[in-house]
Amino acid sequence: MLIHSIETQVAAVPLIKPFKTALRTVTVAETVIVKVTTEDGAVGWGEAPPTHVITGDSLASIQFVINSVFTPQLVGEDLRHAERIFSKLHRSLVGNSSAKAAVDMALHDLLGQLANQPLVELLGGYRSKIETDFTVSVNRPEEMAEDAKRYIQNGFNVLKVKVGLNEIQKDIERIRAIRQVVDPTVLIRLDANQGWSPREAVRAIRTMEDEGLNIELIEQPVKAHDIDGLKYVTDHVDTPIMADESVFSPQDALRVLQLRAADLINIKLMKAGGIYQAKKINTLAESFGIQCMVGSMIETKLGITAAAHFAASQPNITRFDFDAPLMLSEDIVKGGIIYQGRTIRFSDAPGLGVTDVRTNEERGNDNDNELGMRGLRSNRVDVT
Repeated sequence: MLIHSIETQVAAVPLIKPFKTALRTVTVAETVIVKVTTEDGAVGWGEAPPTHVITGDSLASIQFVINSVFTPQLVGEDLRHAERIFSKLHRSLVGNSSAKAAVDMALHDLLGQLANQPLVELLGGYRSKIETDFTVSVNRPEEMAEDAKRYIQNGFNVLKVKVGLNEIQKDIERIRAIRQVVDPTVLIRLDANQGWSPREAVRAIRTMEDEGLNIELIEQPVKAHDIDGLKYVTDHVDTPIMADESVFSPQDALRVLQLRAADLINIKLMKAGGIYQAKKINTLAESFGIQCMVGSMIETKLGITAAAHFAASQPNITRFDFDAPLMLSEDIVKGGIIYQGRTIRFSDAPGLGVTDVRTNEERGNDNDNELGMRGLRSNRVDVT
C-alpha cells in the first residue's frame, strides 16, 4: 500500500456564534484539509486548523510544510512500514504540530482501511461510544448563564466554561451566574486559557471552593511555560488542575508528571502532532496514575472524528471535549462520527469512515480574500 499522492485544500465554515476565550475570538473556522491517496486508490483524510496563539501554525505555513517538506519524504512509502513513516514525519522538522497532525490523521485513516477495521478498534477499542461536554464562551455573566441554560436544555450535562480575561472577580461572577441557572448535578469545568497568575488562580479557586460552586476541574490557569506556577496552583487548591497548553510533546508531559505539576492532562492532536505522539503522552500519564482528557481546537467533524477514535480507544482517557462541529453553521464532512445529542457513536466503516470533505473549491466559495485565505490553492504532488 504505497503512498501515491498528497493533496491540500482549504475550507472555511462560519460559526453559529462567535467563540471567545482569553486568547482569541473566532467567527469562522478555517482549516487545511489533507487527502492522502495510495497507489490502489484508497483515500485517507486529515485536517489542520491554524491556531496561531497556541500552536503558532497558520494556513500558509501548514500548507507549505505539508507540500514542500512532508510530501517529498512520504510519497512512495509503504504503509505496512508505519513506524518508519511516522518517525520520518516527526523527524523532518521541528514544531509545526498542526501540519504533522493532519498528515498523521490521514495515515491512521489508511491504516484502519488496510486492517479493515474502524480506527477506534485498531487503536484498542475500549469504548463504542463517548459523551462530549459543551463550551460556554467568555462573555457577560448574564449572557453566559443564558448560554449555559440553553445547552443544558439541549441535553448536555457537562459544561466547559471559558474564563481568564484578567478579571478574577468577574470570572467568579460568571460562575455564580451559571450555577444559579443549572442543576447542581451538572458538571462545570473551567478553562482559563493561561489567563491568571499563580496567586490569582489560587485566590479565585479557593473562593469558588468556599462558596461551594462545585467545579470539577480547572484547565491551564497559568501561562504555558510556567510549570512552577502550575505546580504552585495544584499544590494550594483542592480542585483538580489540568495541564493543556503546557503539554505539547511526551517530553512536556514527562516534566509535568515528574513534578506533579497537574492532576490531569488535556491531549490535543494539534498540539501533539497527531495520534502517534498522543498515544505516547497518554501512556506516560497512565504510568503516573494521571488521567487524560482529549480536546480539540475549532475544527470540523473531520479532525474531531480522528480525535474521538483515539480517545474512545483508551481506558485512561476519561473526559472528552468534542463540541466544535456543533458550533459550525455547516457540516462539510460526509461520514465520520455520528452525533446523537451529547453522545458520539462510531460507524462500522474502516478507518475514520470519512468518504468526502467539501472544501472551498468544491463548495464554490468565492470569499477567499474576505476569509483571509488569499493566495492559497489546492496542491497535489504525485509519485513520479
